[in-house]
Amino acid sequence: MKLASWNVNGLRACVNKGFNEYVLESGADIVCVQETKLQEGQISLDYGDSYSFYWNYAEKKGYSGTAVFTKIRPLSVRYGIEDDYEPEGRILTLEFEGFYLVNVYTPNAKRDLSRLPYRLEWEDRFRGYLQQLDAVKPVIACGDLNVAHKEIDIKNWRSNRGNSGFTDEEREKMTRLLDAGFIDTFRHFYPDREDAYTWWSNMPKVRERNVGWRIDYFLASERLIPHLVDAGIDAHVLGSDHCPVTLEVADSLASRKE
Repeated sequence: MKLASWNVNGLRACVNKGFNEYVLESGADIVCVQETKLQEGQISLDYGDSYSFYWNYAEKKGYSGTAVFTKIRPLSVRYGIEDDYEPEGRILTLEFEGFYLVNVYTPNAKRDLSRLPYRLEWEDRFRGYLQQLDAVKPVIACGDLNVAHKEIDIKNWRSNRGNSGFTDEEREKMTRLLDAGFIDTFRHFYPDREDAYTWWSNMPKVRERNVGWRIDYFLASERLIPHLVDAGIDAHVLGSDHCPVTLEVADSLASRKE
């Protein structure tokens, strides 16, 4: 079973830059999308009878938003964390027989770090939420987490230290999340791989020179390790300032019971 996750930075724009082709060619059973930037009725996607679509729209038009397209029908769907509601549309949780899937678009601290306090509070709530789910059944969490965790995950770590997405506070929250019983699946398979990035600035020649950050992840409960097959980064796929990331797991996981 293959899962894919992509921050498309506006789904309507990305559809015109190869999104549909990627979905169909990827062979993914589940596709998670972040930063859809649209409202209900503003897009129509047709992949035959392949996928069911689940959307969490932000209240603010043209902002944030998440979606999950899945060939496997979920047992339940939750929109948000505590109250099945999230005004910025940042989180979608689908329950399957063998695991919970959490698709998330983590708030950005902003360039001037004005939203860092909110970001850190979000991190604590998000970690608690994943732990709550993990107490019931294993969790796979994916999306744009807006943090480069380690120095290996960012090209110019020295000059970026303290910047949004690479502050000590954000990185420490990521460490605490992993210490709570989760793994970074890409680093599980490729602990020493350098120059593996998922986001690039729109400045000229930055992507061509691969001056990037790895801020898009698939995390998984530690006890899912025996069911993980591979993790990947589709850096060759254009259409957004992010590229898709993937996770392959044993087919049996979809129907596995604790």
